[in-house]
Amino acid sequence: MSRVSWHPEPQSDLKTVLETEIKEWHFHIYFHQNNDEEHQAALKLRDTVLRLRRDGAFVAVPLFRVNMDPMGPHPVGSYEVWCPAETFSAVFSYMCLNRGNLSVLIHPLTREHRRDHEHRIAWLGQPYALDLSKLPVYTEELPLQYAALRLGYSAPESLSIEDRLKIGNNIETILSADKDAAKAPPRDSSYGA
Repeated sequence: MSRVSWHPEPQSDLKTVLETEIKEWHFHIYFHQNNDEEHQAALKLRDTVLRLRRDGAFVAVPLFRVNMDPMGPHPVGSYEVWCPAETFSAVFSYMCLNRGNLSVLIHPLTREHRRDHEHRIAWLGQPYALDLSKLPVYTEELPLQYAALRLGYSAPESLSIEDRLKIGNNIETILSADKDAAKAPPRDSSYGA
């Protein structure tokens, strides 16, 4: 994966978009470490995620360690749940519906750790201020986790650019008669028909 710079314009080059796609995510579940009710709710959520993973609902890997105090940029007790892109939607949906009153920080895993925690974040619940001084700006190491699962950054490539162009053409053909669907602009000739 190449280093991504902050662009004022959205990236539109298909090859670059595919090369820089985010393949792994963290969900950080927050709880006030001195609030036993929140702490217990957070642990119950963690146990439920583990059972649902075991039962095949999604792939999500809570880190074994539960931080009882602020750790790294996180200002309160927390634990992280790793999620590959392949099941991000299912994990996000589950967290939206089942987090209760807990706050959840969601961020991608790229080589730009500080930007991931500052500009590429989403919150479910009340956001918290993070201490970004504890994070490196950039690292050469690809942030893959749990490579043995062969998901996320460890997954084999499934579709070529040509395959994606065919799928895109099929979708545009199907949607061409739908008056409510926005139409894509003509394709740049560098990618073929």
